[in-house]
Amino acid sequence: PHRSECRPTRIILHSLSFQLKTPWSRTAHTNLGELGKGAGKGGGGGGAVREAGGAFGRKQAAEEEMYFKRKEQEQLAALRRHHQEEIDHHQKEIERLQQEISRHEGKIRKLKKDD
Repeated sequence: PHRSECRPTRIILHSLSFQLKTPWSRTAHTNLGELGKGAGKGGGGGGAVREAGGAFGRKQAAEEEMYFKRKEQEQLAALRRHHQEEIDHHQKEIERLQQEISRHEGKIRKLKKDD
């Protein structure tokens, strides 16, 4: 694709890489105390279930952690796919350019024979 066509892809890639560099699930929960044990050190609750603590609070905290872990894995997979697509595109471009080089070399050989 033309360079201008790649611009939206670059924006998406930048967005994905930013999200991957800032794993919110890890940084946000470091100040909460033990997950699922009521309100955390940060002063924020987490809803009635989390504030109550107990098994339901721990279950909700575990589900949230799993959600963020799944999201992070999806983002990594999307980033890997994107990089593989870029590699494939560049390999095709290399093949095309090598064919162009061969074509031009053939023209040069022909011109040398004509001399």
